[in-house]
Amino acid sequence: MSGFGFFPGEGFFNAGTTGGSDAQILQLTVMRESARTFLQAHNDLPVGRDEQRTAQEAIDIANTWIEERTQFPATLTNSDIAWTRKEWIDQSISGWQKLVEPLAEGMVAALSKVLLEMGPEANFLPIMRGFMGQLIATQLGQSVGSLAISITGSQDAAIPLFEKSGAHLIPQNIALWSQGLEIPEKEVAIYIALREVAAQRLFAHTPWLSAYIRELIAEYGKGITVDIAAIQNQAESAMNSGELDLNNPDSITMAINQGMFQPEQSPAQAAALAKLEMTFALIEGWIDHVAYLAARDRLPSLAALQESYRRSRIESAPTQQLFAMLLGLQISPRLTRECSHFWSEIYMISGSENGGVAIRDHRWEDPSLLPTADEIGDPAAFLTSTTVPDDLSGLF
Repeated sequence: MSGFGFFPGEGFFNAGTTGGSDAQILQLTVMRESARTFLQAHNDLPVGRDEQRTAQEAIDIANTWIEERTQFPATLTNSDIAWTRKEWIDQSISGWQKLVEPLAEGMVAALSKVLLEMGPEANFLPIMRGFMGQLIATQLGQSVGSLAISITGSQDAAIPLFEKSGAHLIPQNIALWSQGLEIPEKEVAIYIALREVAAQRLFAHTPWLSAYIRELIAEYGKGITVDIAAIQNQAESAMNSGELDLNNPDSITMAINQGMFQPEQSPAQAAALAKLEMTFALIEGWIDHVAYLAARDRLPSLAALQESYRRSRIESAPTQQLFAMLLGLQISPRLTRECSHFWSEIYMISGSENGGVAIRDHRWEDPSLLPTADEIGDPAAFLTSTTVPDDLSGLF
């Protein structure tokens, strides 16, 4: 450890040791600067008046079309509908910090346990908190910066990140996404706006959702263990083969990112990841379903837009990128499609159109009302096995 500077008062590793054990491990300043540094290597174009007007028109149309397709009402949005990539980073970074903090806590706890077992003199907890906080914050910031160059709207990650949920579009990324589609720009903007508005309404009216996701990440984090002997064997093997150079920080970071030192998952961790994957797929599937309902009789290019969007999700889904790096979580595109079909079936078999909307959206009142992976294949059986109040008027 001395080779990496693990001593109080010496430079980088002392930067995060202040504030005691109650301080947050992930520092916002580190995350923000890491994300901005990544973004500097890419163009971040300013938003002009015409782009603001186009974005506002698309959001207004989307809100009108979606009004009859969900029980979740519209909420007020700030006047600046269009964001730059940097604005998205600055607005979302706090949400990312809160989301990943439980994972960092789990990592620090696991490493601290190993150090304490070496003897009381090996209690490097303050330094370890600083080191792990810097490492994870830097990596997370880079990932957020990477997402900023591809997401098309503030809610495109399909995760509740904002305390005050709003609908915003990122014109530069929408133009990039639509290149080569040969679809009118207005149709593209409306389709992206429909997804943005659907996600914004869902997150604004499910206040439990962000806490539920954090709890699952915390559950995974609690199960993290460190096997020093296994890590040592892996490191020695990697050094002998030339894959790892302990004198090169970039080599160490690459080894960590590639999962070289990732421990085996416990059953509890596997269960938490399964719930996370299901939750993300249900969110994405609901957004996809509601956007389709709103646009099916209105957008001539809807089929092409859906296909292009799904293809881009398979290749570079924002949530997939981030959680694959952090947790090794692989979110199946097939599961997302199955969840979209599930919501469609719930909507269709629930009777009248208005009744279908109400019963479908009522499932978001509480996590206990959502289906499991085993239940999405038979929506009719799922409906009959769960109780829904006769009067849904007070739920929304």
